[in-house]
Formats: sequence, structure tokens, C-alpha cells
Amino acid sequence: MGRETQGFAALPPSQRQLTASLGSLTRWSRVNTQEDRTAALAPARAARQRQWERQADPDGALSPAELAAAVDRLKKAHYRRMALASAKKRRRAA
Repeated sequence: MGRETQGFAALPPSQRQLTASLGSLTRWSRVNTQEDRTAALAPARAARQRQWERQADPDGALSPAELAAAVDRLKKAHYRRMALASAKKRRRAA
């Protein structure tokens, strides 16, 4: 058949979670100031912003103000979907 899964992807989910957590804690243990944290995350924030903008205006036709408003609405919808999913999960768990 296909290639066997190797490395990180071959681990059971609980081990993947622990391994990822260890990596994250180790990485962020070296970042001591808010400025360093902000700088470390700047590329990810910029990439996510570009992703929102492409989703809101794939043709690049909106003005900057219209684009900002459309991105804001997309973000609000995204976070409300997440809140709804969380509420449903909490309700099922109760």
C-alpha cells in the first residue's frame, strides 16, 4: 500500500500532545520579555492576517477600509463558531 507513517505522526495522540507540549514549554522558556514574545509571534500574526485578507477579498477588489471591515466580520464569525462548538461540547459533557 502506501508509505508507513513514521516519526511524530506515528505516535499515539496522547504522546503527540505530550511531545508538542514539551517542545512548546522548552521554546517559550527562552523568551523572557513581552517584547520578545511579541517579536517571536509577529511572523505568525502577519501570516494569519494575510490569510484573513485573502479569504475576505480573494480578488483584491476591496478598498483598505472595506477589507478591514470584512476581515473583522470574518474574525467575529470564526470566534463565535468556536464559542458555539465549545458550548455544545460542554453541554454534551454535562
